[in-house]
Amino acid sequence: MGQKELKRAQRKFGIVSGRAALAFLLMAVTTGLTVQARSQTASATALREVRDETGRVVKLPAQIGRIVSLAPSLTETVYALGLQDRLVGDTEYCDYPPDAAKKHKVGGAINPNMEEIAALRPDVVLVVKSLNRLETVRALEQLGIPVYSVDPHSVNGVIESMKRLSGVLGAEDAGAALDAKLRERLAAIHAKLNGVAPIPVLFVVWTEPLMSIGGKTFIADVLERTGATSVVDSRQDWPQFSLEEVVRLQPEYLVFASSHWETVHNDVEALALKPGWSALRAIKNRKIAIVSDAINRPGPRIVDAVEELARQIHPEVFAEKN
Repeated sequence: MGQKELKRAQRKFGIVSGRAALAFLLMAVTTGLTVQARSQTASATALREVRDETGRVVKLPAQIGRIVSLAPSLTETVYALGLQDRLVGDTEYCDYPPDAAKKHKVGGAINPNMEEIAALRPDVVLVVKSLNRLETVRALEQLGIPVYSVDPHSVNGVIESMKRLSGVLGAEDAGAALDAKLRERLAAIHAKLNGVAPIPVLFVVWTEPLMSIGGKTFIADVLERTGATSVVDSRQDWPQFSLEEVVRLQPEYLVFASSHWETVHNDVEALALKPGWSALRAIKNRKIAIVSDAINRPGPRIVDAVEELARQIHPEVFAEKN
């Protein structure tokens, strides 16, 4: 960029600093070229319209070659569908399978870097409504980048969502195979638990403040499929409530995701001495179930979480017979 162009930009935008002008223009040019390139590509490529799970109509290329995922569950789904070679970027929290950690990082799920995403020239960016912000979706749309959103609320919804996404990404056969495999495993777990009385549990999202899950979340559905039932009855997805109320409800088990458990497990003995916590039979009897973080991710490992928890709270059902 020459001095004349820089001075012209300074006059136009009222920028005093040459360094600031240069940085501004470089960002504008980069973004402009990205949008222009996408527009030219789109005009030369057949587009199709799909409706995502929030009801938005999204225009996508007939063939999806470059994918950016803004949620760990969606990254896992892309891998489960065998499309990892098309995944050009994901978030800092996308760590499973291990190869996902090697992908180009575009920031977090809540605050992704728009310039990083645009530079990757994705054909589609995948988001989860309950995790990613609407502002992120709108910002990407302003850059001319298509965004497809998923919004599952149950285990069955998670499986259906993955199959639907496989069609959007052009991996229908892999999606059908994954769907059949997961449903077969769920049926086997259900058959083992047939006739088993559900155990009241408290899924602990956080201890301070005390937070659990509402009845309309997919985690609540996971609990039910493990032969458990949440003692919390709330319309909120992530309700806070008092320890006194938990003592009144007396869950038989406390359930933690492994990542949270790592931060509190050293405090269990301390909890047992605290007023309120010490009155919980689950604490007294050390009935605490630890489940992998798959329980927090509406993706292909959700059935792993179901089986993992079911084995812990109903060991007699899953005991190997000689």
